Amino acid sequence: MATDYDAPRKNEEDLAQDSLEELKARRAEKSAATVDEDEADAADGFELPGADLSDEELSVRVLPKQADEFMCSSCFLVHHISQLAKEVDGEPICVECAF
Repeated sequence: MATDYDAPRKNEEDLAQDSLEELKARRAEKSAATVDEDEADAADGFELPGADLSDEELSVRVLPKQADEFMCSSCFLVHHISQLAKEVDGEPICVECAF
């Protein structure tokens, strides 16, 4: 909720003078302003253009691990040999997982 720090502040006397009806009206205004909407239901209504890829076939060319690459035994990603931090029990560890 945004706060206007330049607005005049109410002191204790002003707060005590607020009537019960005014406080109830403010509470009703706040509760009427909030919208309770299920996010899953709202997402079902959105249709993105070109989002239907059910008839598309993906083709990815997979290359084997190169001589200057290694697979980290912690994150299982293939890294360049320059990312090798250490070996633990003969298993390579990348610099990202070494910390």
